[in-house]
Amino acid sequence: MRTKLVAGNWKMNLTAAQGAALVESFAKQVAVRYDVDVVVCPSFLSIPKVRDTVRHQGILIGAQDVFWKDEGAFTGQVSAKQLAEQSVAFCIVGHSETRGRFGKLETPESTVPFFAETDETVNLKIERLLFHGITPILCVGETLAEREAGTTDQIIEGQLRAALAGRDASELYGLVIAYEPVWAIGTGQTCAADEAERICRFIRSVVEALADNEVAIHVRILYGGSVKADNAKELFSKPNIDGGLVGGASLDAAGFAAIIMSA
Repeated sequence: MRTKLVAGNWKMNLTAAQGAALVESFAKQVAVRYDVDVVVCPSFLSIPKVRDTVRHQGILIGAQDVFWKDEGAFTGQVSAKQLAEQSVAFCIVGHSETRGRFGKLETPESTVPFFAETDETVNLKIERLLFHGITPILCVGETLAEREAGTTDQIIEGQLRAALAGRDASELYGLVIAYEPVWAIGTGQTCAADEAERICRFIRSVVEALADNEVAIHVRILYGGSVKADNAKELFSKPNIDGGLVGGASLDAAGFAAIIMSA
């Protein structure tokens, strides 16, 4: 039986003080849910204060990204070694926004090349996170153009194979994969629950092909993309959807608590 997991990706929102206040608020509302793993992913600067705030609340800390070297001349980057020192337990990798694939573009199109994540860098980041005992939350998903072209499964399988290449089956038991249709991120659109279930089931089958059945059974697969309190229960009731990677709704204490309670 896989334990449900709900992770809040705060993106570039909230100061450290605001983040601490937010977790204090919703922690009180979800304290009774020991059967759900709850993760919050603040910005790097907010991690220490938020970590200290939730230390005895049963809430885990995640990071939003990582670099694939432990140290070196990489200005502005943060390593898995540094994250581990801050008691970070999870880390998002391959999010569509770091790949330059936006559901809703809020920056000039000319700046999109700044977001240059590739399947190769995702693979390198996963290797380094695993080395330091941090669980990757690997994001995969298709754009609207790819869905309309009928290549959703092909795109997702390609992302999975590239991200997990070179990893032994024994390394993947605790892996978390988040299916995030790019066209649903920040747009208010949500993938229909039955289709989200189909794709999450397909992701599990790809993991089985890459590793084995036992690993596929243990891997937790989340749905992300405009998850809200009013659609979480239907999504989370599906057998292959093990929780959610929640964006904007995780910034509202009552709404995020309701999503957690739906898991």
